[in-house]
Amino acid sequence: MSKPSIPQGTRDFSPAEVRKRQYIFDTLRVIFELYGFQPLETPSMENLVTLTGKYGEEGDRLIFKILNNGLHEKKEEDKAKLHAEWEKVVSKPYSTPVVTERALRYDLTIPFARYVVMHQNELAFPFRRYQMQPVWRADRPQKGRYREFWQCDADVVGSTSLINEAELLCIYQSAFAKLQVPVTIKINSRKLLAALAELCGMPDKMMDITIAMDKLDKIGWIGVANELKERGISDDGIWQIEKVINVKGTNDEQLTAFSDIMQHSAAGMEGINELSKTLAYYKTLFPEASSVVVDISLARGLNYYTGVIVEVVCAHPDVKMGSIGGGGRYDDLTGLFGLKGLSGVGVSFGIDRIYDVMDELKVFPEQLAEGTQAMLVNFGGENETYALQLLTQLRNAGIAAEIYPDAAKFDKQMKYANKRGIVYVLLPGDEERTKGMVSVKNFVTGEQKMVSVAEAVALLKG
Repeated sequence: MSKPSIPQGTRDFSPAEVRKRQYIFDTLRVIFELYGFQPLETPSMENLVTLTGKYGEEGDRLIFKILNNGLHEKKEEDKAKLHAEWEKVVSKPYSTPVVTERALRYDLTIPFARYVVMHQNELAFPFRRYQMQPVWRADRPQKGRYREFWQCDADVVGSTSLINEAELLCIYQSAFAKLQVPVTIKINSRKLLAALAELCGMPDKMMDITIAMDKLDKIGWIGVANELKERGISDDGIWQIEKVINVKGTNDEQLTAFSDIMQHSAAGMEGINELSKTLAYYKTLFPEASSVVVDISLARGLNYYTGVIVEVVCAHPDVKMGSIGGGGRYDDLTGLFGLKGLSGVGVSFGIDRIYDVMDELKVFPEQLAEGTQAMLVNFGGENETYALQLLTQLRNAGIAAEIYPDAAKFDKQMKYANKRGIVYVLLPGDEERTKGMVSVKNFVTGEQKMVSVAEAVALLKG
């Protein structure tokens, strides 16, 4: 029989790893709630038509599709409705039966937009939600890139105010400071990228330009220039892009330079104004923070972004990792589902990459490795009953404790406690039971002493 395995790009998590991951979730949850965001969950699968065409050509290829199973059981009117939706997406008549009509969610933003449209009459706008759930992508597994991974999103929908962008920057700043991860928060605007395409004389090539520019950190300018040429950008257009990319300086200095270069572009000037206002709001809300930097090469590949865009990378020089967070403004995402004119903005935390970075930096609190604080040895008979009574008292005092379930050999029980990393072992033997006390052994120091139950509780809580 072959050894059991798991699919590529997925992982098991040990108890210690789960505690560390839960620490990240709990940290983010507290910050989200502090900023007034409400929790939301959506199904793991969506109708394929809900997802298709929302992430660009590259994104659509990475959607995990689910084969139909028992489709014949659907009502005829349900099938007709689904097929009609399918025809709208693929722009051709539904003729032969399709083998898949559902898919695992690719991210949390599109399902969120679908939820808002379906529940618009129940929501108070602006609607602020956070969501922590796994997503799936049929990507090639590599370091920091998985086929199943968790995202934590925070979105505001129903408001065009740039205060929302600034507050999401504050959430990033607060969260990574709390997690002790040094970061650089990059900010740009898709409107500046649209203006850049205009400067090249190829406004219809914006997506080609942004896809190439988004790879600047990976392949360098020469690689980007070659790809731009392959995508049909003229030599003069490539020169215009290089001129903009070479702008350096503080955020204010860069925006001033961009204003000079893009002064004849309405989209460019609007994007510069939005960045300036967002950064001004951010400085008011978080005066001491300085990790937000303007980066004109930031593109964010998803098609639905329309305004300010954000990406977070680890700033530690010894950590090699891609983005650990990102997001931006989407002016009419709900319009994809029939609800026009509802603007939104959101950011996402890449939990798995954040975990890897924190593990590499060794910044998880040491106490997270703790599970059971104390184990009671099971001597059997009346001592077992006494041990169970002690166990209840410990748990009532808020101490994580367990009893070895079998009256096995003493050495076996001690080996179990040692392997589990349990620091304290309690020995409720004959003498201890008679005196109403308990012997406590510290596995780290080797010290052992008999104390009252109250003293044992104080020791363990201390």
